[in-house]
Amino acid sequence: MTTSDRDSTPAPGTPGGAPGEGSRSAASRPASRGDRQARRPLPLWQETVLLLGIAVLLAVVIKALFLQAFYIPSESMEPGLVRNDRILVQKVSYWGDGGPQRGDVVVFEDPGGWLNAVEAAGPTNPVSRVLSAIGLYPTGGHLVKRVIGVAGDTVTCCDGQGRIRVNGVPLEEPYVKDDPSSPCNGPMTGTCDWTAGPVPEGHVFVMGDNRRNSADSSRRICRDDQTECVPGREFVPVDLVVGKVFVLAWPASRFEWVERPAQTFADVPEGSQDGAAGQGR
Repeated sequence: MTTSDRDSTPAPGTPGGAPGEGSRSAASRPASRGDRQARRPLPLWQETVLLLGIAVLLAVVIKALFLQAFYIPSESMEPGLVRNDRILVQKVSYWGDGGPQRGDVVVFEDPGGWLNAVEAAGPTNPVSRVLSAIGLYPTGGHLVKRVIGVAGDTVTCCDGQGRIRVNGVPLEEPYVKDDPSSPCNGPMTGTCDWTAGPVPEGHVFVMGDNRRNSADSSRRICRDDQTECVPGREFVPVDLVVGKVFVLAWPASRFEWVERPAQTFADVPEGSQDGAAGQGR
């Protein structure tokens, strides 16, 4: 190598210099003012607003897809659930093709005229209304009952021991409130002789556990002396069912899981699907 060749060797950090020298030199430069501003944290009030917005969004999503809070509006579900109890409803069980099953305690929207004005009103305080809208406070305008019959079932009152029958099988119902003055378990119609069904496709037949104080499906069966009664009004559309009650959350002293009494309906056969389809048309 000649002297001129040595003199022409590029200096480190210049184009053609040693690999990486230029990049290290650039990285070692102080951060620009724009870089420092980009990394500056948000003010506290902006962080608070952002976190509140995320919390509200999550609450709305949870209410729409997973869980929702409700309260018991009447004495109709005693002794298990009493008036003003706070309950949680889960919706996952009824996703897709899943639907209410016999024995489930469900919450459903008022099909029309099942609730009085006070029960249908829901929260009246403005703050409670907002919290109710996003699922953080129990909402009104809904009913809580137990599913007794599903599509195709025929529900009959009653056998010789006063027991409700589903598809001819009498039910042993330990959850029903004992009423010595009542000759049967079903209930506010003033008679122990009625039949409902087959339940139409996409509907359920529901009853309260406090059979003498529950304006439920049995109350809406058309009697022979009713001339303007619309047949089928006793059945609740599954589309109105919000979800299944799975926990009594408040008061804390009565906290408990709410489970389906599977044994009560274990011997009930499937109903008449032909009858269910016919009723649904």
